[in-house]
Amino acid sequence: MTSTVPSHAPARTTASGRNVWTVVLCWITVMLEGYDLVVLGAIIPTLLKTHHLGMTAGDATTIATLSLVGVAIGAVCVGPLADRLGRRLLLIASVLLFSVFTLLVPLAGSVTVFALLRLVAGLGLGACMPVSLTMMAEHMPAHRRARASTLTMTGYHTGAVITSLLALQVTDDWKILFYVLGAAGLVIAAVQWFRLPESEAFVRTRETDGDGAARVPFTELLKPAYLRAGIGVWVASFMGLLLVYGLNTWLPKLMNDAGYPVPTAVTQLLVLNVGGVVGLLVGGWVADRRGIKGTTVVWFAVSVLMLACLSVRMHNDLLLDLVVLLTGVFVFSAQVLVYAYVTDFYPAAVRGTALGSASGIGRIGSIVGPSVTGALVTAGIGHPWGFYFFAMVAVLGCAAVLTLPRAAAKAG
Repeated sequence: MTSTVPSHAPARTTASGRNVWTVVLCWITVMLEGYDLVVLGAIIPTLLKTHHLGMTAGDATTIATLSLVGVAIGAVCVGPLADRLGRRLLLIASVLLFSVFTLLVPLAGSVTVFALLRLVAGLGLGACMPVSLTMMAEHMPAHRRARASTLTMTGYHTGAVITSLLALQVTDDWKILFYVLGAAGLVIAAVQWFRLPESEAFVRTRETDGDGAARVPFTELLKPAYLRAGIGVWVASFMGLLLVYGLNTWLPKLMNDAGYPVPTAVTQLLVLNVGGVVGLLVGGWVADRRGIKGTTVVWFAVSVLMLACLSVRMHNDLLLDLVVLLTGVFVFSAQVLVYAYVTDFYPAAVRGTALGSASGIGRIGSIVGPSVTGALVTAGIGHPWGFYFFAMVAVLGCAAVLTLPRAAAKAG
């Protein structure tokens, strides 16, 4: 049976217009996830100070962990569904799911309900990024897939900055942060319904191979053609997201433990994320010209050096800013280049499943990173051992990328 683009999709829109809508809507979707990345961390001090719902520090930790668990499950499960039902439908459904449950969070009457709402919202949120990255890659020429991934991920850091700035303005009225996120998500889902086209690569796959070819189980990735790449990608993604979340969660505390004053330590988090945006733009451009695998290896290798340098107390503020900036440039984009490799290596029939698995397994790293670093901080050895730990993680990420096949499995 032949699959066609739904009638409500912009069938007569020019190819250029279709690409513009895809880029804009996928970028905004990832921006919403970046917003959500820091929203809980931004309000936890207020929730604890006001004893909202009798919440304790342990409750807050549980809520944060369940949120990430939901994101991980959503990322893993969405891939096979996107390869079966289509990217467009799954992206809209995912945005709707996290938007509705995000709007309900401020209405929670107990800590348990609060945690469950964050868990379910995380399911939708976790599905958004792999589908957005897949759609962006499939609407770009093959030689620009690295830039497609890195461009999309600049939205992630933009959303995090927006949350931080908004949180400073609303102070104790934290509920506004969730209402803004949920309402924005509903608006984006409505626009996606009318303006987001289906991935042409997905449509071609359905037309050529029939509906049965789109039914891709996770076990497809364990076949010999994909197994070596899969293992390397899973390990690299795990290490990459461990670094991203570990640094974003604990960098100010590690810097403060090193002897830097609190304002300097907090400022370094902003410098780190500015570096992340620069790295995404530069990394995608370099990878499309020099090769994704080779660029990713170099990015992880330089990350090792930068993280090791941060273990040394610096007495020159300019030098400190430079090292932190370069850390953001290489660490954050190294993780995204792993996604770019996935979109380039795997054919369209399994691309969504492969990217969802990479994102989902990587999310486990996003839980492990803050936990291990927090244990080091609690033990009083956050500095320098936190940075030693991060440097070793980057070494393992680099080693995983080195094992990846260089050639694509097949065109698509």
